[in-house]
Amino acid sequence: MSATAAPRTHRARAAALTTSIVALTLVTGAIHLSLGGLMFTLNGLGYFALAAAFVVGAAISHPLVVRFSWLPRVALIGYAAASIGAWMVMGGRYDLAYVTKGVEVALIVLLILDIYRVFGGPVGLVRHAVTSVRWTVAWIRR
Repeated sequence: MSATAAPRTHRARAAALTTSIVALTLVTGAIHLSLGGLMFTLNGLGYFALAAAFVVGAAISHPLVVRFSWLPRVALIGYAAASIGAWMVMGGRYDLAYVTKGVEVALIVLLILDIYRVFGGPVGLVRHAVTSVRWTVAWIRR
């Protein structure tokens, strides 16, 4: 393998992972939005907003965006987990609900893989997050 093939392969895998995460986020958002009702509509819009935030974090190399690129990943994992938890407590047990929960579980798995790719794992993510918060607090205090 040539020296340029490895970075190209790495970029292609990163792009495929990012695309898959965004696609799954949009799919679950669209499903929730299609169900109607305030709760499902807000849930769907929340997924769309988090998909946009994830794309910004993945695509823009501005130092401020890079500094907080951990936030959409953590938010998406928490949002999907909360959606699954809420469904377990009070959700309807119909076929589309199971499909949506499968999409959300797959989304969480891909986000964890992305965290390992970008930050080297949860410890690296926490270090990055703590550093960005400390930087923000120091900047505000100036």
